[in-house]
Amino acid sequence: MCGRLAQTMDAVALAERFEVAPPDFELVPRYNLAPGQAAVVVKADPKRRLAPMRWGLVPSWAKEEKIGYEMINARAETVAQKNSFKGPLRRSRCLIPASGFYEWEKTDRTRLPWRFFLKNERPFGLAGLWDTWRSPAGESLETFTIITTTANELVGRIHDRMPVILRPEAEAAWLDPAQSDPARLRPLLTPLAAEEMDAYRVSTLVNSPAHDSPEVIAPLEDLFGRAG
Repeated sequence: MCGRLAQTMDAVALAERFEVAPPDFELVPRYNLAPGQAAVVVKADPKRRLAPMRWGLVPSWAKEEKIGYEMINARAETVAQKNSFKGPLRRSRCLIPASGFYEWEKTDRTRLPWRFFLKNERPFGLAGLWDTWRSPAGESLETFTIITTTANELVGRIHDRMPVILRPEAEAAWLDPAQSDPARLRPLLTPLAAEEMDAYRVSTLVNSPAHDSPEVIAPLEDLFGRAG
């Protein structure tokens, strides 16, 4: 599962990294982005562009938008079979830019949050799907889900699932609107090598989406027991 993200990059870094024009909407750093909230997404229709979307996919055929809270993630192993995801997999894939994501370690007494990120501290793109839902009043709502896969050795020390982090060279294939064959897309949905990632424990401030400030990502301890 992936249930919390950080999008802390500025507009210039975001545009440069994902080869898009700077956003035409206000970009605010997010240190603790939760499902149900708006995030920045890269989509190609057909040219790459940035768009704000709500986290939690609402299929175009859904009767109510609240179904999105049940669809914050799609499993790579079954994404091509699920009714909610197989259409978007063929026609509306996206990248979710991130500077990090969080998972929680279960202990006897509590759950401890950890931040995962790339060793080079560069922004990365998560594989996602998006769809447009129209309300009974005719209003359009664009939403997305994040695809998850089995955890690599690093993330696996905390959780058995992780979001699919696409390598930059795989992002073009994922966004290619001419590609609609799930069999060709499935090989992209694999865990990133653990050697390319790092992690450290953060404050339980991240447990509440109300806390969205730099203090959330301050390191307490890394996976090797070293204090931050």
